Amino acid sequence: MIENAIEAVRLLVVSKEPTVVRSLWSIGEANSWQLETVGSGWEAMEFVQAGVTPDLLLLDLPRGDEDSLHILRWLRRLRPNLPIILLCYPDDAGRKNEAIRLGAQDYLIRPVEDERLESVIRGQLSSQPNGIEMELASEDIEQVSEDAFFVGASPIMRKLRAQAELLAQANVPVLILGENGSGKDTAARLIHKLSVRSGFKFLKVNCAALPGDLLETELFGYERNDSAGSMRSKPGKLELCEKGTVLLDEITEMPTSVQSKLLQVLQNKMFFRPGSGARVEVDVRILASTSADIERALSEKKLREDLYYRLSAFTVQAPPLRQRKDEIPILLRHFMHHLAKHYGLPPRTFSPAVLEACHAYSWPGNLRELEEFVKRYLVMGDKELIFATAKSEPKPANGKPGNGHTMETSESAREAINDDGNGERSATPNSLKSLVQSVRFEAERTAIATALEKTGWNRKAAARLLKVSYRTLLYKIEQYHMSSSEAYPTTFPGNGFRGNGKRI
Repeated sequence: MIENAIEAVRLLVVSKEPTVVRSLWSIGEANSWQLETVGSGWEAMEFVQAGVTPDLLLLDLPRGDEDSLHILRWLRRLRPNLPIILLCYPDDAGRKNEAIRLGAQDYLIRPVEDERLESVIRGQLSSQPNGIEMELASEDIEQVSEDAFFVGASPIMRKLRAQAELLAQANVPVLILGENGSGKDTAARLIHKLSVRSGFKFLKVNCAALPGDLLETELFGYERNDSAGSMRSKPGKLELCEKGTVLLDEITEMPTSVQSKLLQVLQNKMFFRPGSGARVEVDVRILASTSADIERALSEKKLREDLYYRLSAFTVQAPPLRQRKDEIPILLRHFMHHLAKHYGLPPRTFSPAVLEACHAYSWPGNLRELEEFVKRYLVMGDKELIFATAKSEPKPANGKPGNGHTMETSESAREAINDDGNGERSATPNSLKSLVQSVRFEAERTAIATALEKTGWNRKAAARLLKVSYRTLLYKIEQYHMSSSEAYPTTFPGNGFRGNGKRI
């Protein structure tokens, strides 16, 4: 941004502190900035809703004030590109990550000198997205949480977005159906984000990952006497998520005994705590999801009919990736940007031939499979990216495609798929599916090797860098036969992929 463009900006200041307002007025006058001041986050939202769009908002967070922080999410929805700077006291510094997650671009802790404050404001006003970030600044991509996004570039996904917006306004249970990896979790997070509960917690419970007794404890908590005779109490997710949203993933895997207690929560907003029988009232929204065949689950008594009727009054279908192929280029670029940043690697571009091959593939693993594919492409590049021709499916007499799980590949896509990147044909191409399956091993090993090298093989420091437990890192080092003094083996366990055998 050029200098006189900065001097023409309008700043919105949210503060009740006279000293803060005076400092900003002084800075504004020196830079010919136009200042507007309001006393609270709610007034700021009304100001923005009235149609006045500031170039930057500075939010002064009073001590112990949580409402102003929650307003960040609403301001982000109203003006996604509005830079927000948060100013707070030292005892609120622990909320920095929450503020950034909710939409603040920068965070200043009092006392702040005028020169520092002016520098940060100027930095935000002059910053412009570039490169791939500019390309990804699309209205079709909507961030729904710190690590989840929603893409609405196709008609079927725009319809899903409209359904989510309607359901967000009603405090009702919702059942989300779809194949594995199709984005059921993202749909649930979108409903939560658009609802009045968005300022509170969103928690996910995988019903298939826990046995019945542990799942009951996870949801409803417990009270029991410990060895010393005193009562020990642990709240469950339903209490911890008060006023928020709980997603029950793979609801058909929940034991029927736990389903009956969940039904009580849906009907009466209360349950009796295991161990003590104490009555606990909760105000929480329940969303459920499953990739299972609902009719079969009902016939096999895996899902109670009364619970199903409670949940299925409002149903959302997360479409598989093969039904929204127009979004594949957007998803490829988004995953590439995100993964390149995560692994500290320069992002790669996708050639037209690779894009065509990706469009021709049916992606039975949906978004998860696509993400794993991008990991491999990022690490190995075009030269190592060797696809086999996708299995073609005979067309029926009417000329229409079949069920979409297999499909024909165009001749140019076949050539791109079997090209090793140097214009030479591969004699023994691997299938796309097998290559995608090998991605996790290669990506994990590369990330671990990089972390170990950066920390001088300090495994505890590497575990902190990778954000995994020390025990998990030791297991992975053993799994990949990694050593600080020996060359790594060139064959990865279980996938037959051969690496470069370099030392780190």
